Amino acid sequence: MTTSSAATSVEHERADWVSRLADEVAAEAKQRGTVPLAASGLSPSGNIHLGNFREVMSPHLVADELRRRGLPAEHIISWDDYDRFRKVPKGIDGVDESWEEYVGLPLTSVPAPPGSEHASWAAHFRAQAEESFAALGIEYRGISQTEQYTSGAYTEQILHAMKHRAEIDAVLAKFRTLPAAKDEDEELQAALDQSSGAASEDDGSAGSEYYPYKPYCTACGKDLTTIEAYDTETTEMTYSCACGHRETVLLRDFRSGKLVWKVDWPMRWAYEKVVFEPSGVDHQSPGSSFQVGLELAPIFGWKRPLGPMYAFVGFGGVAKMSSSRGGAPMPSDALEVMEPAVLRWLYARRRMNQSFDIDFASPLQRTYDEWDALHRKVAAGTAQPAELAALTRATSTADSTLPETPHRIAYRTLASIVDITTGDEEQILRIAGGLDAQGVSSLDELRPRLDRVTEWVATKMPEEEHTVVLDAPDSELLTSLDEQQREALTLLLDGDADRDLPRIEDAWTLDGLTHQSYGVPKLQRGLPADAIVKGDKELSAAQRAFFALLYRLLVGGETGPRIPTLLLAIGPARVRELLTV
Repeated sequence: MTTSSAATSVEHERADWVSRLADEVAAEAKQRGTVPLAASGLSPSGNIHLGNFREVMSPHLVADELRRRGLPAEHIISWDDYDRFRKVPKGIDGVDESWEEYVGLPLTSVPAPPGSEHASWAAHFRAQAEESFAALGIEYRGISQTEQYTSGAYTEQILHAMKHRAEIDAVLAKFRTLPAAKDEDEELQAALDQSSGAASEDDGSAGSEYYPYKPYCTACGKDLTTIEAYDTETTEMTYSCACGHRETVLLRDFRSGKLVWKVDWPMRWAYEKVVFEPSGVDHQSPGSSFQVGLELAPIFGWKRPLGPMYAFVGFGGVAKMSSSRGGAPMPSDALEVMEPAVLRWLYARRRMNQSFDIDFASPLQRTYDEWDALHRKVAAGTAQPAELAALTRATSTADSTLPETPHRIAYRTLASIVDITTGDEEQILRIAGGLDAQGVSSLDELRPRLDRVTEWVATKMPEEEHTVVLDAPDSELLTSLDEQQREALTLLLDGDADRDLPRIEDAWTLDGLTHQSYGVPKLQRGLPADAIVKGDKELSAAQRAFFALLYRLLVGGETGPRIPTLLLAIGPARVRELLTV
């Protein structure tokens, strides 16, 4: 634990949703006579985006809480890389409609996107995601479903399902006639429309007789197959494929195929002894895989795990991310502009059934304002137990501590500094050194936040928010100023010793320049420079007008970074040059 001594005991206060769920999982595991095992399931059919990432973070946080308590909890991630390549996703460089030829193949048999160093489509997207998981401190046991099926690990489970196919079919039949999601159920309908497709996969009922198993053709490699006959006693199976291939095999020895999704998932619950596995709305609608699993899991000798629903994660106001539609940001995209602990915090601080947005534009600065405010509350001893819990889960795991920035300067302030200095490290250090009483002696004290801010300014900062300081004084504007405006600039630059306003060079800290710039309109209204005035509309208007004048004279616009930060970044000599009539 790194945030405060008060945070070290928070994991046992049951103050947040993670602790409460961990209580339930621990009790459930004890009742079942097994270890607390939390599971995630991901299909590497495309980018694992920030919406999919809730599938990982929720079980991770619960399993990690149990491990903090000393329990032998484990988090597994099942990579559904033996799923069929359903459709060509958009937004993948070098991938176009020609990739339709691979539809129907297992994801591990589809070539990786052009330029990838990996052997398959599935390996490419799995590796991409796992790099981010490592940076975020997520520990888990990864399971490749291709390896499980092709190695024969599930052979007995497959034969068991085929033997009990009539019973499975009877369960599924009860759900096939349920009405589809209604249009007015916007959230559910959006999930079904935009999901990866796993929730609505074929349940094996397409043929004249029900079979819960789907072969991959040994000739063309695709799942465009139909089982024509199966003998439970001998396990002899005959299937034909749309490519024209037909063969008879012993299913006991056959390694090219898998159970259909709605049977596969409850089978794996039993095989792994899963106690906790949340899922999204699209998996929990009427007749969906999670609901059907309640009755199918006992066929395999297990009970459906605790599986609360998690809500959507949106991006910049977009309600639901979709891998197949392209453009959905990934954890790696987030980690370019925010620290790992901050990204963890966004998921830890909200209950699973609460939706939220992640925005990389200007709202990211507000996210960081909230993050820094929480640290101040912790330091002051005013943070609530749930806030402490979320911060602890963000900054550490049961076995590790995530990197944190030693000297926290506001994200928006750093962004202004990086923008104005165009990333010049010497100038950044000069300006940062004057921001507060503590001072900064090395840029390492500002990292990793500074690195994230630098990337944000270069790639995400709205164009209209970039600041360019004027090369020379605006002589025309300066000569047009009235007497009051000239007096304001003189007060800012030369101060008024009799009224507690120094020369600007003697006020060269962020606090000093704040006092200086806000003090000028007060002195002009006959108030002390440090007067605390509330509700004075005329003073507020005068301050706005003065700041607008400064922006015009310094950056040629009506707005910009906070005036004290802008002044600090420009430097006293240049400020005096640009503001002298």
